[in-house]
Amino acid sequence: MSRVGKQIIIIPDKTTVSLSGGALLVKGPKGELTRSFKPDVAITVGEKEITLKPERNNIFTRSLWGTYASHISNMIQGVNKPFEKKLIVEGIGYRAEMKGKSLVLQVGFSHPVEISVPEGLSVTAEKNVISVSGTDKESVGEFTAKVRAVKKPEPYKGKGIRYDGEVIRRKQGKKTA
Repeated sequence: MSRVGKQIIIIPDKTTVSLSGGALLVKGPKGELTRSFKPDVAITVGEKEITLKPERNNIFTRSLWGTYASHISNMIQGVNKPFEKKLIVEGIGYRAEMKGKSLVLQVGFSHPVEISVPEGLSVTAEKNVISVSGTDKESVGEFTAKVRAVKKPEPYKGKGIRYDGEVIRRKQGKKTA
């Protein structure tokens, strides 16, 4: 039994949720999100709550039950207060800046790395901090992971791009005799 799936999802004020043909539409003050769901899990939208119940009792349907509940609660949370992740660029000569709709990173390569920002995300780069925010939790996390993968932090000096609050285990360098 799914602990997450069993819980009732509360719809806050100023948020509307509608289900039509397997597609769930969530509208809120910060935007709107749409996601399609398989009919294996029955989604019931009430006045101020959403309940989910599996149609069949097999492993696949039970696994979707909690996943769908998490997706729906993240959609409701995102249209009310956007998700935000911060990245810190660390290293001498390392910097990030926005040029139009793309993020330009200079992180120790012979050339600047240019990453285009997906639709629905807002990215700001100030000094050595990159802030990514948007209503869709999945796209915010995916974009920040893509930016971090350009230059992961190395364990000796800690140079690279890391998440805000991420702890880098440092290694000791060479010892002199």
